[in-house]
Amino acid sequence: MSTITCPICKKQAPPRAENPAFPFCSRRCRAVDLGRWLGEEYRMPDRQAEQTEDELPSGSHPDRQREDA
Repeated sequence: MSTITCPICKKQAPPRAENPAFPFCSRRCRAVDLGRWLGEEYRMPDRQAEQTEDELPSGSHPDRQREDA
């Protein structure tokens, strides 16, 4: 069985069966991680306006009917 290191303090974390704070080594490290999430320290990079996936060129939306048809 491989050992897991705590993502916060990098100490060895006990296995899930004996550690209610798994994958963290302690309740303290688990609380630190939650605080980082709530403080918005973990973020996904923002897309630029011109890089949005669902943006189509004007007049080419499949749900729109062409006015000249």
